[in-house]
Amino acid sequence: MLLIYQNPTTWQALSDEERTSLMNEAGALWKELSDTGEWVGGDGLVSPSQTKAVRLRDGLPVVTDGPYLEAKEQLAGYLMVDVASEERAVEIAARWPDARYWALEVRQVFAP
Repeated sequence: MLLIYQNPTTWQALSDEERTSLMNEAGALWKELSDTGEWVGGDGLVSPSQTKAVRLRDGLPVVTDGPYLEAKEQLAGYLMVDVASEERAVEIAARWPDARYWALEVRQVFAP
């Protein structure tokens, strides 16, 4: 799994042309991964301001609105790929356009 992190402030500071270019680049890589059979799935996530944090306290759910984060970079989306090695996953992450501005985390999915 490749976890995509972005800084919403930095994203908004990009020009429309820069955002469009990033999206087109990601789309081209998505097509390549689909063609090779490595693409399993993935999606972008809505803004953290539209999220709910749920914690169980004293047996009752406590629900709060919005992000409960102090970090500037936030989880923005994910990719699921089926690749032969961790090195290949890292290669894909390095080519994903968000990596130039923010970060992608490569994490193997636990399968018992």
